[in-house]
Amino acid sequence: MSLSVRVPATSANLGPGFDALGVAVSRYCQVEMSLSAEDHFFYRGEGGDSSVADTPANLVHEGFRSVFAALNETPPAVTFDVDNAIPLARGLGSSSAALVAGAALADKHLGEPLGREGVFQLAAHLEGHPDNVAPAVYGGFTVSAGHHPVGHAAEGADVSYICEHLPLPKNWQLLFAVPAFELLTSESRAVLPEHYPRREVVFTSSRTALWALAVVRNKPELLQVASQDAIHEPYREPLIPNFARYRQVLLEQGAAAVYLSGAGPTMAAVITRADVIAPCQTAMRAFVGDGGRVFLLEPSSGYQYD
Repeated sequence: MSLSVRVPATSANLGPGFDALGVAVSRYCQVEMSLSAEDHFFYRGEGGDSSVADTPANLVHEGFRSVFAALNETPPAVTFDVDNAIPLARGLGSSSAALVAGAALADKHLGEPLGREGVFQLAAHLEGHPDNVAPAVYGGFTVSAGHHPVGHAAEGADVSYICEHLPLPKNWQLLFAVPAFELLTSESRAVLPEHYPRREVVFTSSRTALWALAVVRNKPELLQVASQDAIHEPYREPLIPNFARYRQVLLEQGAAAVYLSGAGPTMAAVITRADVIAPCQTAMRAFVGDGGRVFLLEPSSGYQYD
């Protein structure tokens, strides 16, 4: 028995939507599963063979086994063949894609008892936040929130997640400037403060709401303001040389929005005019320097079985 799934890359936060907003984009992790006598994991793609160990201790197997654990079933031994085009540790959702791929394949193998909603809930719990998982599952533009039963603590096993999703306007594209260096999410989160001034919270929450309205009404003119953030980007920018400088350059070149993709170090720009693509690409190449890459990607659907 063989099954295959394709999971998109994702860009999270989109500026102010910390752990809440995300979008799926057209770069993919393809995973083929086959039953075998024992677990195996074969990887090719971003990072090369040396960056990802060929052992069953990986995120795809973790996602796969978690579905069986949730259903009190015993997982079979499987071999995963992974062809991954999503850069690792760059803020494009490679970890979420791997978890979602494993969970989706397990769900398909079992006859889809969880469905997309169940795969989303399970993968969001594994990841610890839903912003990358949601677009990998549902595609398009996603808004997610943790929901806690009344009277329960703000964190813990009782949390569930709510997600709404809709397609990005057809004329929106996304440019990504991917530096050559990695930035682990744990390192990027470590620089964030425990408490914020009220004015920064108000500043950021208003722009998160504006982002959603910009999508719903196809008003890219709102995005320059809507993509501003005071919660995480100011603290992470020192980890990414020249980020602030090239953000301003891209806005001057006509990008509708510029933001830090996920935990970084990738810089993302929303492009809604064909005439600004070339100058924005030129600026991004200067930002990433030698060894870095620039991708022009389209919005994507969520995971698809082949």
